[in-house]
Amino acid sequence: MLKIFAIIGCVLVAGIAVVLILAAMKPDQFRVQRSAAIKAPPEKIFPLINDFKAWTAWSPYENKDPDMKRIYGATTSGKGATYGWEGDSNVGAGNMLITDAPAQSKVALDLNMTRPMTAHNKVEFTLVPAGDSTTVTWSMRGDAPYWAKVIHVFFNMDKMVGGDFEKGLATLKSVAEK
Repeated sequence: MLKIFAIIGCVLVAGIAVVLILAAMKPDQFRVQRSAAIKAPPEKIFPLINDFKAWTAWSPYENKDPDMKRIYGATTSGKGATYGWEGDSNVGAGNMLITDAPAQSKVALDLNMTRPMTAHNKVEFTLVPAGDSTTVTWSMRGDAPYWAKVIHVFFNMDKMVGGDFEKGLATLKSVAEK
């Protein structure tokens, strides 16, 4: 019986060691990015991204918790605009600040998650006209502390968040093309 416990203990220690080694090999930063071609000019798409109140029409995170509490700042669009939320485990809690918004071309944000875990990421939407369409790129980057690297061993951040970005861009496309 003692031999079985020793074997189980060794396997468990080896498994934990493998996870820790794999985590140590993960990059110190992450980046998730998706793009979509939208048949609309930048001036029609930009206001949908630049105004936090317009996000309810297209953001994939706005519908994950129907009881989510939204906290809008005094300014909801353009540089300096703020938006916060508190929701269930599907959306957590956090806030965003628009840090740069040169008309019709880009919206840059600071994204600060406070729950379920603390994270401080940079988000950017770029709009590049291409004929009768606009290529909209949604990207997010941030630091990956060691505890996050351990989580990344089991969960693929690009697939998890990237899927939400794809859904959001598809909805943004349908709203902007109306």
